[in-house]
Amino acid sequence: MANAIPSSVNARVGEVTERIAVRSRDARGRYLERIALAAERGPSRAKLGCANQAHGFAACGPSDKAMLREGPGANLGIVTAYNDMLSAHQPYETYPELIRTAARRAGGTAQVAGGVPAMCDGVTQGEAGMELSLFSRDVIALSTAVALSHQTFDAAVFLGICDKIVPGLIIGALSFGHLPTVFIPAGPMTSGLPNDEKAKIRQLFAEGKVGREALMEAESQSYHGPGTCTFYGTANTNQMMMEIMGLHLPGASFVNPNTPLRDALTTAAAERAMAMTALGNDYVPVGRMLDEKAFVNGIVGLHATGGSTNHTLHIVAMAAAAGIRLTWDDFSDLADVTPLLCRVYPNGKADVNHFHAAGGMGYVIRELISDGKLHRDVETVWGGGLDAYTQEPMLLADGTLGWREGTAASGDEAVLRGAGAPFQSTGGLKLLAGELGRAVIKTSAIAPERHIIEAPARVFHSQEELQAAFKAGSLTGDFIAVVRFQGPKANGMPELHKLMPPLGVLQDRGHKVALVTDGRLSGASGKVPAAIHVTPEAADGGAIALIRNGDMIRLDAVDGTLRVLVEPEVWAERAPAPANLAPSHVGVGRELFAAFRAAVGTADTGASIFAV
Repeated sequence: MANAIPSSVNARVGEVTERIAVRSRDARGRYLERIALAAERGPSRAKLGCANQAHGFAACGPSDKAMLREGPGANLGIVTAYNDMLSAHQPYETYPELIRTAARRAGGTAQVAGGVPAMCDGVTQGEAGMELSLFSRDVIALSTAVALSHQTFDAAVFLGICDKIVPGLIIGALSFGHLPTVFIPAGPMTSGLPNDEKAKIRQLFAEGKVGREALMEAESQSYHGPGTCTFYGTANTNQMMMEIMGLHLPGASFVNPNTPLRDALTTAAAERAMAMTALGNDYVPVGRMLDEKAFVNGIVGLHATGGSTNHTLHIVAMAAAAGIRLTWDDFSDLADVTPLLCRVYPNGKADVNHFHAAGGMGYVIRELISDGKLHRDVETVWGGGLDAYTQEPMLLADGTLGWREGTAASGDEAVLRGAGAPFQSTGGLKLLAGELGRAVIKTSAIAPERHIIEAPARVFHSQEELQAAFKAGSLTGDFIAVVRFQGPKANGMPELHKLMPPLGVLQDRGHKVALVTDGRLSGASGKVPAAIHVTPEAADGGAIALIRNGDMIRLDAVDGTLRVLVEPEVWAERAPAPANLAPSHVGVGRELFAAFRAAVGTADTGASIFAV
């Protein structure tokens, strides 16, 4: 059960938090009992057999081997998603040595416990591999469990940034919820070609007005170095969320890679992890830390910053791993009282570096605290509750790391505003419901005059079908594109970003267009109204499979409805449309994921293979 809600918290935020706690009481109680039992057993390394221990330190140097064999110091497990293909994760190559050095200075040791897969959605976008993307989250959770199953660690640090990677690491970490946990970011790449200019080139390419060479040059200037992509998609939303939920050090999320401040923050994160173990006086297990209040803070942060729609899946799945039951209604009710404070592409022209320079996370957290929208009395890896996260890191004159109070005023009100004068009074996401089931829409990137679209349906069973129709010139007039059989049971719920340039072209030509799909779009959903994550999905008997070409559909993001304007007796007599899904079940490893497609849950329960 959550602690009593402090009086300074907005009444609706308090009500939602309380009902989550009541709904979760039994599952959360069982979870806390399980991790408490694991903690009571104490650090497991010394209880392993001699052969087990010898295997665990056989490759270590003499000093680390001596410590692991019989020393009193803590052993820090490093779970890394490093690879040098993914720009956001390439900087992690050098982190393990920084962490080992910090652990030794703290009187202990650190070891790379294991690696987890890290696919780049940018590389797989629009390709067959994208159908493995969402499932990779649960693979990462399983891989994290394998890494930590050696039971030779007293705390863990996690090196991961991007889309499915951070949620997967969180789910895995919560399975070992008795261990203290710190997440260590690598930061965004420096600013390149502005995101809105890149988007224009994509549309020109879709229209055939520029060639592949021009498109390649634009993409290369945009994605040009180490670090996360600079738009506010799922990767950077992950970083916001890890900070506002207390798993990062204050101000750590958006410091660029390969800088002295970035390295100093990495070292400090390892030192904090060492200080938080059960061997010391500041024991903070991650399973206790991530409670109902922490998850509500994460959802509020998602709304206030106009973050990725993917987190309507991920936060639900992450919370379930801690015995906490979230629903899309919780998201919706919190959106109603959370002001939108940020305009970062695709919600505006700025990138995350501009956001960070304008005041960044310290400013956002201060404003939301002062507006009563965040729980201050939460545990964090830094200690001192969430108030400490209004600070920002800096290098002092002697080169050591220090913190100062973050700015009290936005450095650029076109990018970042206070709670008293937000970009809009409600959050960036909206829940939709109606004859088609339930869906979510990212309203923060859509012009207000496009929040309501009523038009006839054009039905497709793949994004390739829609692109072919666009190239053939057959997409004319106002319409709502229905792209179905893209849910988790059908083909793994891929992101459908290749739909955006042609739909954007048609919208710019003056047509009223929108998208309705049981697939995903991520944080870069853009300017076209899109009702996504429709559930139940077409492959699971959902009503989206009943739509026919020409049916009038009304998408209303003002009152939160998604309706099909067909006579009830006609609708009731329809049979679901068939679809041949076999081509999506083989090739590029997809045949290995048949068990995932069979076991996966619905979008509104997190689209996870794990029981919720």
